[in-house]
Formats: sequence, structure tokens, C-alpha cells
Amino acid sequence: MPVRIRLMRVGARNNPRFRLVVADSKMPRNGRFIEIVGYYNPTADPAEVQIKSERVIHWLELGAQPTETVLSLLKQKGIWQEFEKRHAERLRKRKEKEKARRKAKKTK
Repeated sequence: MPVRIRLMRVGARNNPRFRLVVADSKMPRNGRFIEIVGYYNPTADPAEVQIKSERVIHWLELGAQPTETVLSLLKQKGIWQEFEKRHAERLRKRKEKEKARRKAKKTK
């Protein structure tokens, strides 16, 4: 099941507001979703954005793909940079573990 983090439109006509939701990519824009992780009000001045950063990072670590608009919002809030930092750290630890495992195997 490919999962996306995307915007779900709510609000009245000519007054758009959006929820940031985690949803199956096959579901319609305003269809069923897994979890609400924030909201976005583009009509406020300045635009109002509230995001649950820990939940978004959790879903990104599980492989959820953000849409272009959500990605730009995540970058504005610094959440994407935090995710990349954690991801790079995890990869570095995994490589170190693999290297130690190979070294232990050679010495046997």
C-alpha cells in the first residue's frame, strides 16, 4: 500500500483550508485517510501552518511520500531537514554495523 502525505481540502467555497493527512495513494483527495498530521490555512496573512513533526517524521521513516506542496511546507518548517538528518544518521549506523559484522566474520 503506497502511502502519501498530502493535503485534504476542507472549508467553504472561496475560503480554502487544508488538512495534512496520511492516506493511501489510491484514495481520492478528500477520501479516506489514515491519520491527520496537521493543517494549513493559505488565506491567513501570513499563511497558518501547524504540523505534528514527530508523526510526520514517523510516517516518512515508514516510507510515506509527501506531495510537492506538502514537501515545500515541510521544508519551510524545517521538518524535512530533521528527517534527512535522522535518515543519514540511521544509514551511517547501519553501515558501521555491517562493517563490524564483516570484520568479525573475517576474523573467525
